[in-house]
Amino acid sequence: MLLGREIEQGKLLQLLEKEESQFCVVYGRRRVGKTYLIRETFAGRFTFQHTGLANAPKSDQLREFKESLRAAGMRVTKAPKTWYEAFGMLQEHLAQLPSGKKVLFIDELSWLDTPKSNFISALEHFWNGWATARPEKDIVLIVCGSATSWIVNKVVRNHGGLHNRLTMKIFLQPFTLYECKQYAEHLKLELTDRDLLEAYMILGGIPYYWGFLRRGKSLAQNIDQLFFSTDAPLADEYGALYASLFRNAAPHMAVIASLATRKAGMLRKELLQATRLSDNGVFKRALEELEQCNFIRKYFSFGKKEKEAQYQLMDNFTLFHFRFIAENRHRDEHYWSHSLETPRHAAWAGLAFERVCLWHLPQMLQALGINGVVSSAHSWQTGGNEEHPGAQIDLLIDRNDNVINLCEMKFSDTEYSLGKEEAAKLRQRKAVFKSVTRTKKAVHLTMVTTYGVRHNAYWNDIQSEITMKDLFSR
Repeated sequence: MLLGREIEQGKLLQLLEKEESQFCVVYGRRRVGKTYLIRETFAGRFTFQHTGLANAPKSDQLREFKESLRAAGMRVTKAPKTWYEAFGMLQEHLAQLPSGKKVLFIDELSWLDTPKSNFISALEHFWNGWATARPEKDIVLIVCGSATSWIVNKVVRNHGGLHNRLTMKIFLQPFTLYECKQYAEHLKLELTDRDLLEAYMILGGIPYYWGFLRRGKSLAQNIDQLFFSTDAPLADEYGALYASLFRNAAPHMAVIASLATRKAGMLRKELLQATRLSDNGVFKRALEELEQCNFIRKYFSFGKKEKEAQYQLMDNFTLFHFRFIAENRHRDEHYWSHSLETPRHAAWAGLAFERVCLWHLPQMLQALGINGVVSSAHSWQTGGNEEHPGAQIDLLIDRNDNVINLCEMKFSDTEYSLGKEEAAKLRQRKAVFKSVTRTKKAVHLTMVTTYGVRHNAYWNDIQSEITMKDLFSR
């Protein structure tokens, strides 16, 4: 059963309605559900489907391609020796079929591109020289793969024969909180919204990870089982995740490890110093590819220029890995349960909750009633001097309707209560921001919390609230 993905499924089905032959690529990070989406959408309608073999030589790839041709109904006696021959055999098979749309699905496309195989050239020739030249215009080719960097560089941004040949590209995003709640209800997990939020703080919106959660267990029991038990299914996922996405993952992982140490992220020059990588194309490509996969975000502090862009770790699962999995040196099988209500857990929860908020900016804008207003998200900080103290704002929303929301994000198990000192700090932070930036816009203090803010004597300076319920909205 396919949950969510209505927009993406609708786009895929549109391929069948087009008059011209269609070439679609579906890409995104490992375990996000690309293959499942395609197979569920076109269940029983594939004319031909094939999946590449991981870490297999060209001869094995071609031999398996022959078996896929046989499964599609072609009488094949021997395996092709080249990819040109392989696609020629596919052409021969397709040409003999009755009229009507022919849906071809090639999964794990990057695995087929072994060294010196000429796979991409053969694919280009198949598409440009045959599929689009057929008068029937009936070919729908869908390709997919987890090696996102390969897909982007070799297919999406191809500068050779596939340049501008794609008719549709779908970057499959992780689930939102709303979609994860739907999935949890489908699994009959009986978890509260607070549990679902914390699960999202750990697993992100990756359906594959959520599929390991078991009914009848508390969230803490599930997390111990997934990551810390003797046979924990996701204990080694961190290394496998980056290795699957990037063929040379070492520079990417160096960047990630460095960013994991800094809450607000780093400047490019700081990253170079921390990772000890050379300032060259490899480093530049690692940053671009990590950003393409949504593991990091490149953002600008309010009022800063392009060269002062910050890079910040955004992936919840990766953050959890560094804060807990990598720190479980004593192999405690109940490490998560034993970490609850500790300072380590509280520090992580605050940081992870901020990431969830950043992932759900559209829902936050909707809660503020400004989803139709052009706006941008920033952070901001300034050092102290004789005139004012230093201040840092992790999220501000700069709006075109002459308002800036300074967002204070707080994760708690109950209604959040502002104290006298904290309320004074918020007022001071707002005053410093207005003084330093000299903004002419109205500045609103906005609290983003799990259960809302208690309306006590210190609440009056808060202009607006966003709660966990708002983050779960569609």
